[in-house]
Amino acid sequence: MFSILVIDDEDVFRESTAIALRKRGYDTFEADNGRAGAELARSQLPDLVLCDVNMEQMNGFQTLEALRREPATATIPFILMTGMGDTAAMRKGMDLGADDYLPKPFTAPQLLSAIEARLKQRDVLRKSAEKKLADLRASLTLALPHEMVTPLNGIFGMAQLLVSESASLTPAEVAEFGQNILDSAERLQRTVQNFLLYGQLEIQATDPTKLAALRAGRTDQLQSVIEARARHHAASAGRDADLQFSLADGSAAMAPDLFTRLLDEVLSNAFKFSIPGQTVRVTSVADPALYTFAVQDHGIGMTPEQIANVSAYTQFNRGQREQQGAGLGLAIARRLADLHGGSLKIQSEPGKATTVSVSLPAN
Repeated sequence: MFSILVIDDEDVFRESTAIALRKRGYDTFEADNGRAGAELARSQLPDLVLCDVNMEQMNGFQTLEALRREPATATIPFILMTGMGDTAAMRKGMDLGADDYLPKPFTAPQLLSAIEARLKQRDVLRKSAEKKLADLRASLTLALPHEMVTPLNGIFGMAQLLVSESASLTPAEVAEFGQNILDSAERLQRTVQNFLLYGQLEIQATDPTKLAALRAGRTDQLQSVIEARARHHAASAGRDADLQFSLADGSAAMAPDLFTRLLDEVLSNAFKFSIPGQTVRVTSVADPALYTFAVQDHGIGMTPEQIANVSAYTQFNRGQREQQGAGLGLAIARRLADLHGGSLKIQSEPGKATTVSVSLPAN
């Protein structure tokens, strides 16, 4: 059974509204001002709040702001009640995060229709969140052990061969085994760093001081930075001939190490999910406000659903395709762009082309 908190300083209106809701089977709580209503919301955690705008001792806007600031009450559906035709109040309420508004006076069917719509939407969002959490647990269960154990197996295997066969190995074979150990160690290091970085970014996102410090960085001469990293990735993949450029110089409001990490994740994906002979094109444009770069490949591509679900620890088609990395690459790149006031957009058509575009503030 759903519970609803009714906040209104007009006793008759508040009580008649509560009676109408109880007749439809809702549990109700009542408060005669915003301050008391906010306290009741914190203690009872209702499924929905119905709140008048014009009240003494904390009006409806202030009540809404107070509840939206606290994690426990931030997602409770909130419907504002305001005078008929008061469009300014309606607009302000929606800007503050209200889910809906009801113009007074309203009928019982109008009230119930608005409440049922918001509760239904809340149920849809809850189920979606539960599904994402379940997917995250499954991905962590599969991806984390795989991404840790696979390079460790490579390190152990090559090291054991060096120990057991050292007397018969040629210098060239020793060098080859050593390079294999180094490659596996670098892969393991990258996985650990990505997990740590993503957690660090999530912590910084909730701390205004740390977020301000994060945004204070700056990277200049982006043309040379992007070209150097792109050539590095192409050389590592043995695909120098596949690389094309059309770059503009400029600056971005992001620290050099973080910009390089973001750029590396985008470039790495382009080479990882395309094959030799397929072009990887890197372009950029600059204006006084934004610096935008894009990386396009002609590999396996992504479906609209996959693009919508790009998030930490999520990989696609692991059963059909081996993918190194724990699904953190694009998630880290997107989070870095978001936290710096920029954006990351993906356009893709399966089997044809994928373009990842990143826009960052220039100042």
